[in-house]
Amino acid sequence: GRATQLGLSQQGHAVDWMRDAESGRAALATGDYAAVLLDLGLPGEDGEDFLRGFRNAGGATPVLVVTARDLVDQRVSALDNGADDFIIKPFDLQELGARLRAVVRRAAGRPQPLLVHHGLRLDPAARTVRLDDTPLSLTPREFALLSHLLEHRGRVRSRQQLQDCLYDWSAEIESNAIEVHVHNLRRKLGRDLIRTVHGQGYTIDPMRSTTADET
Repeated sequence: GRATQLGLSQQGHAVDWMRDAESGRAALATGDYAAVLLDLGLPGEDGEDFLRGFRNAGGATPVLVVTARDLVDQRVSALDNGADDFIIKPFDLQELGARLRAVVRRAAGRPQPLLVHHGLRLDPAARTVRLDDTPLSLTPREFALLSHLLEHRGRVRSRQQLQDCLYDWSAEIESNAIEVHVHNLRRKLGRDLIRTVHGQGYTIDPMRSTTADET
């Protein structure tokens, strides 16, 4: 679990590692997660029971099942109980990252791999951003923040939601961290891309221009 958490963190994900079903349920009840990576071999509770209960309770977060089980009927059962995809241990971390991106993309109803907004093109797999064909240099957290806002275009994302997508539970977060990241993105992408909704958070409007600030 720790190795997987570190590997996904190095790919730019904020990852909370829950060691049992009870902790997982508590995390899902309080956090805003893009995806769940679920090992079927949970201590004390079968992963399929956890998955079935999560879906029956209305949980809609995409779930990628991790299993050491190699029987087809067991994989079929996990999919029928609400899994969006599966990966068999041992797995390659690059493949795991790709499968996570795919389930998140499908859950958002976005078949194409790139996030495109006017002249802005973000590639989650290659972790590159181009504005009007000019490559931009973003820090990992700037990249994660921009990707999250583009995934949720037209919807206001609160400061807490943005913190959840950038930091895991163990991280020490400065009180103005989100404001600093937004300021830096505006400096690189233009002031009009990310709109502040006072008292609520930030959003990217679907029709808002991405022309870079020339000042």
